[in-house]
Amino acid sequence: MTFTSDIAGGSGAARAGTFITPHGTVETPAFMPVGTLATVKALDPDDLVRMGASMILGNAYHLHLRPGDEVVRDLGGLHEFMHWDRPILTDSGGFQVFSLAQLRTINEQGVEFQSHLDGSRRFFTPEVVMQIERNLGADVIMQFDHVIPGQSDETSARDASERSIRWLARCLQEIQRVEKSEPAGRLPPSASPLPPQALFPIVQGGIHSHLRREAAERIREMNDWPGFGIGGLSVGEEKEAMYKMIEVVDDALPNTHPRYLMGVGFPEDVIEAVARGVDLFDCVAPTRMGRNGAVFTRDGRLNIKRSEYRLDKRPLDPDCDCATCTRFSRAYVRHLFVSDEILGLRLLSLHNVHFLLSIARGARQAISNGDYDTWSRDWLSRYRTSSPLAV
Repeated sequence: MTFTSDIAGGSGAARAGTFITPHGTVETPAFMPVGTLATVKALDPDDLVRMGASMILGNAYHLHLRPGDEVVRDLGGLHEFMHWDRPILTDSGGFQVFSLAQLRTINEQGVEFQSHLDGSRRFFTPEVVMQIERNLGADVIMQFDHVIPGQSDETSARDASERSIRWLARCLQEIQRVEKSEPAGRLPPSASPLPPQALFPIVQGGIHSHLRREAAERIREMNDWPGFGIGGLSVGEEKEAMYKMIEVVDDALPNTHPRYLMGVGFPEDVIEAVARGVDLFDCVAPTRMGRNGAVFTRDGRLNIKRSEYRLDKRPLDPDCDCATCTRFSRAYVRHLFVSDEILGLRLLSLHNVHFLLSIARGARQAISNGDYDTWSRDWLSRYRTSSPLAV
């Protein structure tokens, strides 16, 4: 089965489309809940299906360390392992490896790092990462890239971007080699065959427009890619700089293939990025913030642990139809948090993930209606001016 995409309609630079994978169709724009360790924290796969998630994300770095990518392979790949029959994307772990500033060394061959779990030494190269992602068996796999802080100077940004392009060529060569050389009897009889995979390149370049354009042009010349990642954003740079870089990449990439803005998923950023031609998003914020009592609402963020919610009978967001908001009050959810009850973490994680999924659905509908500019302006105006409480 090949990977295909189609842009069904547009409203300005915003696009509504479909991305077809061996495990189903993803309607875009789409938010991908993050299941770093083969689980979206506090949520069951059935929860995700009920709230309309079409694609989720796993992480090659974390799954390589635990339980091990070969373990996942021998158990049938990520889909069977976590009982999720819809599309999956795996990040290469580049961000995690490069975040280990005191625990890694970089050279042209790859990155040597120390496991944050047991201190063991590991060496990630583009070839090793492709083997890991092949073992995991996700539909979409990301190249191994060199990630640097968003505000890095031009020399550092160029060095990282050019290295990422060289590593991309090695990733492509390796995944082609691995797929061709897999023996028919490699998997145990109980395991499912690993599916075809789509390798996405990643456009780097920091906050330097000419570097982003150069990277996009060189990447396009290398292969007919099924989609593109936009990396190295939301890693310390100002939001306006991030938005500008998205606009640059929008102009530089073909408008026929999905664009994935990596690691970005706050409500306002999703809406601003869709307006600039982005199709796919992921972020740990919905579940991470939910576990700390932060709630996304259409009137801004609130902190459910604050005392004023002790007698508040309203749902977290009166306009939300998630399983939390349709059943429980702010007072009850606050009680769970201050009592250290696990259910509180689950209910807020469920709400926040549902909230991001609903934004993507609303954006798609507005694009289909041809009025995304009006919809997004009204949405952001309410979100930004309703005096959200500090978290």
